[in-house]
Amino acid sequence: MQIHPLDIVTTVLGLAYILFEYKASKWMWVVGFIMQSLGIVLYYQKGLYADCAMEFYYLAMTIYGFWKWQTHPKPLPAKEGQGESLEELRVSLFPRRLILPWLAATFALWMLIYWLLVTFTDSTVPLADSFTTALSLLGIWALAHKYLEQWFIWIAVDVVTCALYAYKELPFKSGLYALYVIIAILGYFRWKKEVKKSC
Repeated sequence: MQIHPLDIVTTVLGLAYILFEYKASKWMWVVGFIMQSLGIVLYYQKGLYADCAMEFYYLAMTIYGFWKWQTHPKPLPAKEGQGESLEELRVSLFPRRLILPWLAATFALWMLIYWLLVTFTDSTVPLADSFTTALSLLGIWALAHKYLEQWFIWIAVDVVTCALYAYKELPFKSGLYALYVIIAILGYFRWKKEVKKSC
């Protein structure tokens, strides 16, 4: 088995990314932009076409997420006059009204990507690849809004992706996603404390 050099590089960047995410630091978006750029090349060469296409969306979301996390409007106290100031976005709970629409959108996107992979590519793992892609596409939106429950989404993605990359002979990426599962669990409890502080 030959190790792809970008497997190692993106693994190191991925570790830095999730550590910044664990700390709820906006710098995760900068690291993410670099990681996704390199991921486009890696996934294309390995035939993970849905993951490859998803990286382009991720590039746009890293820009949006960086902007969103640091430019959240905050009403000024009455004594300071009317208007809004800007503060870094705080961790909050996923709005209940969005749960069903989000689940429906995820399932629809999963089926659409699955059909595209089966119909137009030679993917050997269309079900798993489309599942992680669909969940990730909508999961990063939840992350950009700093919702606590985004960690649950990533735990599901990370477990499946770990197995998928092991099957595709990307051992470093597979190991990284196994570590992601652990960090995601710890991250959930860390962010949960942030939510309690905001209440």
